[in-house]
Amino acid sequence: MVVRVAVAGASGYAGGEVLRLLLSHPEVEIGALTGNSNAGQLLGSLQPHLVPLAGRTLEATTPEVLAGHDVVFLALPHGQSAAVAAQLGGDVLVVDMGADHRLKDPADWDAFYGAPHAGTWPYGLPELPGGRAGLEGAKRIAVPGCFPTAVSLALYPAYQARLAEPEAVIVAATGTSGAGKALKPHLLGAEVMGSVTPYGVGGGHRHTPEMVQNLSPLAGERVCVSFTPTLVPMARGILATCSAKALPGTTAQSLRAAYEKAYADEPFVQLLPEGRMPSTKSVHGSNAVHVQVAYDESARRIIAVSAIDNLTKGTAGGAVQSMNIALGLHEGLGLSTIGVAP
Repeated sequence: MVVRVAVAGASGYAGGEVLRLLLSHPEVEIGALTGNSNAGQLLGSLQPHLVPLAGRTLEATTPEVLAGHDVVFLALPHGQSAAVAAQLGGDVLVVDMGADHRLKDPADWDAFYGAPHAGTWPYGLPELPGGRAGLEGAKRIAVPGCFPTAVSLALYPAYQARLAEPEAVIVAATGTSGAGKALKPHLLGAEVMGSVTPYGVGGGHRHTPEMVQNLSPLAGERVCVSFTPTLVPMARGILATCSAKALPGTTAQSLRAAYEKAYADEPFVQLLPEGRMPSTKSVHGSNAVHVQVAYDESARRIIAVSAIDNLTKGTAGGAVQSMNIALGLHEGLGLSTIGVAP
């Protein structure tokens, strides 16, 4: 089976990462590469690490250029995917790595993005209950945000087992690539090096409603999420520390058992041995999720920690994994759980 794939937004971080993974995918042939603001430039001048594609010329993102492919990945800024997707036929698998089709509630979309809601597509987080079934045979896929991926996988077993109260406090450290490739003064090396800065404080981060959307069905009621992201001086990675009050009867043993059951057969989620904590370096460049959970008995709180690479499992890796499931391919094709060290 040969799958012909196009990537719109190939000059950005997400587009470059999905191309890096697709170059190792045995069933994929890479077709059109587009980037409106960089159309006419060689990909190698913008993504020099993608050596096999260095001589390819970026084209404009038009329906004509994207036509004739089995799969189109949209690595476009938030709010731009819907218009492009609407011009593609129903026979092509469209994988949106932006936010346009993640949220179910139009009011949430309007509150956090301030634009018309484009609708909701099958959600590309296979590890959530029912996630794989929702992706099988799909022709439209919404890839989760990077923070919701890390947070949902850290907390979902506790809520599925009904061990946690429906209120979660999350602090997540992230690298600068999560903000995209566009030049921003606060992301200059001189501003970031040697400094840690919170942002989106007070419930303002756009990924908050997506976390609520993922966790609430598992808890059986709306989960209130207090989320504070923190920018740290690294290029890529997320370390999410998630806390929730334990329901009466919860023990360290019942908590550990819930996580062992949830992740026993998950190829990309590793529940670490007790006492060993996740680190972003361990998952660098991989599609792996490292998870640890502990029970603070004196505070009666569940502490769940996850580490992901925000560009791989948090974006492009999740997109390729979901594509594989939708097309009936082996889920792990083109993906690895092996990180890069040191």
